Amino acid sequence: MAGTRPYPEEPAGPFPAPPTTLEDGADRQIEILASDDFEDTLDDVVEMYDQFDPTDRAQGIPPTGEERIRNWLETIADETVNVVARHGEDVIGHAMLVPDTDDPASIEDNADIEWELAIFVLQAYQRAGIGTMLLEHLLGHANTVSIDRVWLTVERWNNPAIALYERVGFESTGTESFEQEMAIRL
Repeated sequence: MAGTRPYPEEPAGPFPAPPTTLEDGADRQIEILASDDFEDTLDDVVEMYDQFDPTDRAQGIPPTGEERIRNWLETIADETVNVVARHGEDVIGHAMLVPDTDDPASIEDNADIEWELAIFVLQAYQRAGIGTMLLEHLLGHANTVSIDRVWLTVERWNNPAIALYERVGFESTGTESFEQEMAIRL
């Protein structure tokens, strides 16, 4: 499937790849890990999303309720590229790339696939730099697994998220009434 979105000509980066441990803006030790076998961290990620404030949901995700969260994650787990942020034993952030294709065989080949970004950080950990760390390490991990085109949509009034995406190299590629589409080339 050939891509349908415009992407910047020049690649962004380089980005660091996990694993790493960094100190956030609140002096907490945050571990950033790639989750190549998402089943190993699924319960911890479900727990994080179950704690997520429903008023901060975007475009219907994450779903609410433990069973719906688990079903959502299990449905996409095999195809996604995942990075988690941990503080101690707790998952406090999750970023993933979801392949934008209906052809599972093309995912294995990475045959001209575009990947959609989703990123969430628990409210108690926001505004401490964790979103930036998580995003940069997800993009670094994506690069190591030969992903080169990532896109996202963000609510147009979500200025902190838009600023974060622009800082790491995403460029605006279009807007619809409530959403802004952005893309990056790795």
